Amino acid sequence: MVKRGADEATRKRLRAGRLLLRGKKPAEVALEVGVARQTVYTWKALLDEGGIDALRSVPSRGRPARLDESQLEGLRRAILQKPTEHGFGTELWTLKRVGMVIERLYDVKFGQTQIWRILGALGFSVQKPEKRAIERDEEAVRSWKRTAWPALKKKPGEKAD
Repeated sequence: MVKRGADEATRKRLRAGRLLLRGKKPAEVALEVGVARQTVYTWKALLDEGGIDALRSVPSRGRPARLDESQLEGLRRAILQKPTEHGFGTELWTLKRVGMVIERLYDVKFGQTQIWRILGALGFSVQKPEKRAIERDEEAVRSWKRTAWPALKKKPGEKAD
């Protein structure tokens, strides 16, 4: 995969390096760049030893991603479709269903926690389905609450039969 430009972490490191070269204190740089102060001290040691290029060439941390950017974009498009278009019986996305779509499309299996993280990174959030009927008549409900409900409601001190 060919990378275009620097990723966000690299941009932060380079920005911090330039600020340090201008004489800013690590604590100020940490606040401005939005990282922990200790992180800036680590970057400062790299900067002092190898210059700004040393900050550019810091290797990525963690396990390599199992889905690349184009696959994540394909997943986003798939989730924006209705679940019924993917063969599910209802119009509700669940972590399990998203996992099944990922497995079908890319032959990669994730746990529910990782699926949750992927969805968050794609900008999706938890949505609770509306529990009210689509056909619900709000005016009829208000009218019932004003007239019928008070007659049915127990009064303080009344006992049930």
